[in-house]
Amino acid sequence: MRGRGALSNPANRFAPTHRELDAEAALYDGESSDRIATVQINERPKSIISRNRSPDVPFAQSINPYRGCEHGCIYCFARPSHAYWDLSPGLDFETHIICKTHAAEQLEQELRAKNYRCQPITLGANTDPYQPLEQQRRTTRELLEVMLRFRQPVTIITKGALITRDLDLLAELARQQLCSVMISMTTLDPQLKRTLEPRAAGPSTRLTAIRELTDAGVPVGVLLAPLIPMINDAELEAIVEASASAGARSAGYIFIRLPHEVKVLFREWLDQHYPDRAEHVMSLIRQSRGGREYDSRFGNRMRGEGPFADLIEQRFRLALNRYGLSRREGLQLRTDLFSVPPQAGDQLALFR
Repeated sequence: MRGRGALSNPANRFAPTHRELDAEAALYDGESSDRIATVQINERPKSIISRNRSPDVPFAQSINPYRGCEHGCIYCFARPSHAYWDLSPGLDFETHIICKTHAAEQLEQELRAKNYRCQPITLGANTDPYQPLEQQRRTTRELLEVMLRFRQPVTIITKGALITRDLDLLAELARQQLCSVMISMTTLDPQLKRTLEPRAAGPSTRLTAIRELTDAGVPVGVLLAPLIPMINDAELEAIVEASASAGARSAGYIFIRLPHEVKVLFREWLDQHYPDRAEHVMSLIRQSRGGREYDSRFGNRMRGEGPFADLIEQRFRLALNRYGLSRREGLQLRTDLFSVPPQAGDQLALFR
């Protein structure tokens, strides 16, 4: 499908039945189009801030304005979450996007709660807050406007160049040490990008975004995620160098993760685009996952283990030293500036 990452739409792991589309029936039913339109599904959440206790994740609070992601990255570890809405982690994940309405209003309500304790909030922990739909929905921008008013610290993870639209808000947040950004860089090869993450910004566009954010005073790091054996791992040093030249201050990486349905979708992608090395890629992944295609243990799931994973770690450490970047450990943002702004009716309460 043009502009889409997944090659199929398999039933999710909870579905009681599985459907296979016959080629002739598809032609008759008009389902053979090589394009699929994006479907927007509105959802009004009862809460907007998610809490996290995973020991290998560097944040305790996060907000995901969207469920599903139009970027269509074939490797996305968040794909299996679409199963909870009885949708496929395949094409459904990138074509049926659940958009959280009234998100800024809900965030303000939660920040005003008497029991709220200020900690940084991460935008983009699961799906990208600057995916294409954000251009019209503007949910992420509205959330940032609330955070600026409350002086709530925020970190952002994205591969979307649309983030530069919000430079005015990000620059002011950064001036008060309330903001940092991680730009996800997977490859410097535009051709690989087109199949690996079809609707994400191109490599040069992301590097330009790093420069613009840096010039505006926003602390920027780069996240090499994921590193895939025999697909993009050879670019590790080049990505670090290019990111440092663009102004990145820090870097981190994540070894490819293939939970649940992602392993099937990723293997389909390999067989289609890299049939000559597909088995070698999967063999190296298994070697780095204790003989399995995925290891969910905390600590191991992000880095892998064994000789190949150790080599990646050594190369990454040397690249950081060579190009003067620090390791991504999470920039210390200020929480002492947090303040609940007055709202209509606050003064009248003094006389009751």
